[in-house]
Order: sequence, then structure tokens, then C-alpha cells
Amino acid sequence: MARDEGPGADDDGRPGRLSRERVLATALELVDREGLSALTMRRVGAELGVEAMSLYRYAPGKTALLDGVVEALFLQLEDRLARAPTPEAAARAGTPAWRAELHRVALVTYQVCLDHPQGLPLIITRMTEVPLARGAPAVLRDQERVLDALADAGFDDARSVTVLRAFTAWVLGYVSVELRAMVDNPDEPDPAFRLGLYRMSFREVPRLRATAPALAERGGPEGLAAGLDALLDHFIALRR
Repeated sequence: MARDEGPGADDDGRPGRLSRERVLATALELVDREGLSALTMRRVGAELGVEAMSLYRYAPGKTALLDGVVEALFLQLEDRLARAPTPEAAARAGTPAWRAELHRVALVTYQVCLDHPQGLPLIITRMTEVPLARGAPAVLRDQERVLDALADAGFDDARSVTVLRAFTAWVLGYVSVELRAMVDNPDEPDPAFRLGLYRMSFREVPRLRATAPALAERGGPEGLAAGLDALLDHFIALRR
């Protein structure tokens, strides 16, 4: 990301320098703390100790700020991937490197989303509103990374697109279910009342009501990996 800097304030309030990285990181911190509804140019400026107008060279408006938060999330994904074990280590244990790489990308994406749950809806909605060619470089590199792994697996372009779509849908869909709101009354110690099961009709949704306590428990990385393996096994079988 470009390091375009200008006047601003340091974290301790003294005069310092602004940068795009700092503006977007501050925006993400604000979203983490107070949700997307709190994200405005004025609020981000206040967090940085500058006037909102000072931010327009880094994010020229609310829409650009939203896209910048997505960019910040994917830059964090890249940073974590750079520090995560490489797929070659898994390959030595018998897993093909391309498959290990897809698992690595899925797991780190899952971890970033869980650490920034307010950002996940933004990732999904911006996918439907921002044309592919206008995506931030970090977002495009994420898709390129998956396509590289699929090319290494021997999938042609057409099949790689199909698997990429399925991979993206599975990872983001899985995390969405993991982050699904379940607790009705956080102060209630009794599990049934904590989940508000009495609000659900036993006659209309008996199975959903019975399984709600299990739904409240996260599937974790194991569930993510199991679903991804099933998906990849399916596409490998189609090549035979």
C-alpha cells in the first residue's frame, strides 16, 4: 500500500504524520470497537486527532473508507500468511502442497474474520458492489493466491474458476455461520433462557429448537477443514 504521508498527530496526541496505512488501521479499529455504523470520516479524524478533511487524500469519502477497511483486513491476512507455516511443511507430511496452501489460506481467513467480526459483513457486501478490476490489490492477490494453488493442482482455467467460487463461498459462509448471533440474554445462566429458546415455537421448528444449543457452539477450524476437504475431494473426483 502506498505510503503517502502528510501532517497529522502521533498516537500520544503530539504532531506527527498521517499515512494511508494509519488511516485505514484506525478505521478498522473503530469498526472493531463500535461497529460499521460508527464509521464516518469525522469519527476517524477524531480518533487521529485531525479534521475530517485531512483524510480525503487517503480515502476520498465514506465509500472509499469502507473499501479501505476491507483492504486493511486483506493486508492483515497477507501479513499473517507471511508468518504462517508454509505449505511445503505439510507436503512433507504427505499432503500435496497445493491442497495445504488452500487449507492455510482458509484457516488464516477464518482467524482474521473471527478477530474482526464486524468486518465480515463488509467483505461480503463490498464484493457485490465493487467491480473486480477496482478491487484493492490485496483483495486481488488473495484470489490470485487461490488460483495459483489450483493451477498447481492441474485444474484448467474453467475448473479453477468453479473451485474458486466454491472455496470462497465455503470459507465466508462457514465464518458467517460461526459468527451468527445466538445469545438472546447474555446475563442469563440457564442455557435455554440464555438462547431464548422459549421464543421459538416447538410446533413449527422443533428440530431447530432442539439443535439450537449445538448451533451455539462453534465448529472451529476442524469443521472448516472437514468441509474444505469434502469440497476438494469432490472436484478431484470429477477429473477422474
